[in-house]
Amino acid sequence: MSDSLNILDIKNLTIEYSSDDDVVKAVNNVNIVISKGKTLGLVGETGAGKTTTALSILNLVPEPQGKIISGEVFLAGEDVLSMKEKRLLEVRGDKVAMIFQDPMTSLNPIKTVGEQIAEGIRIHSKLNKKDAAVKAREMLELVGIPGDRILEYPHQFSGGMKQRVVIAIALACKPDLLIADEPTTALDVTIQAQVLKLINELKQSYDMSMLMITHDLGIVAEVCDEVSIMYAGRIIEHGSLEDIFDNKMHPYTKGLFDSLPNIEDRRSELKPIKGLMPDPTNLPSGCAFHPRCDYARPECSVEQPKGKKISDSHYIECHLYNETTENKLGGTNE
Repeated sequence: MSDSLNILDIKNLTIEYSSDDDVVKAVNNVNIVISKGKTLGLVGETGAGKTTTALSILNLVPEPQGKIISGEVFLAGEDVLSMKEKRLLEVRGDKVAMIFQDPMTSLNPIKTVGEQIAEGIRIHSKLNKKDAAVKAREMLELVGIPGDRILEYPHQFSGGMKQRVVIAIALACKPDLLIADEPTTALDVTIQAQVLKLINELKQSYDMSMLMITHDLGIVAEVCDEVSIMYAGRIIEHGSLEDIFDNKMHPYTKGLFDSLPNIEDRRSELKPIKGLMPDPTNLPSGCAFHPRCDYARPECSVEQPKGKKISDSHYIECHLYNETTENKLGGTNE
């Protein structure tokens, strides 16, 4: 069983996708814990395994190509992966809900937005059609859209408005855990800020926990309490917001921050991470990051580094720290 204080507890999760020719190692021995009321940022490049990890929480890894090889996923103490289909339908939308990254494809084009919001409300709250429509109208207004637009169809809404509708659907039954999968990626910059502010405000007012999946460190700084850095299907560094932003240790994490523009020194050059994410069907031996790492040692190409706790909140997988807690990227950790 999971700790009762944790809304989410993922243990040693490994997921693969198989085709006739290849096996994609999407998620490799991942551990994630989210406490009640807290927000965890899951950060990494495209293809790191973030969305697949999120789908496992809903037991929605697509079959038969996708297969959970090992691990456990506990949601509020219940093992999601062993739930029967009936219980899964009760949990999805009620205990856990997901905001997908593309609002354009998340909505049914032949149903009104009111019908789509009300559908989950009827299923989980056992309300009749009329009362569910009233609740749907309230949810639409809650996300900043006039209630009289419940009879309109998705094509009548802008991209930012569509994302607000998706948020209304996700929050309609006040889930314990909200999964936000790059919820601002398809939106322009000004709308991104509005949607992010809305999600954060509703999360706080509903006292929810949240998994924020993103590659944007600015979003992480604004809404997250803890951060997990994901690379090639593994959590390579985890810590509090302060650990990751002020005392980053893994060379990949440092590379993510070095590739950001410096607004205080506009003449400074960006320092992009060399190379590309590895092919998940043919991951490098040892540490998957070693071909791109400026600090790589001989053992990095041979042996997967063991996880090391730097403090109660800070965890890292890197050979640089297997023998000492000295921060090899500069400074010393207390």
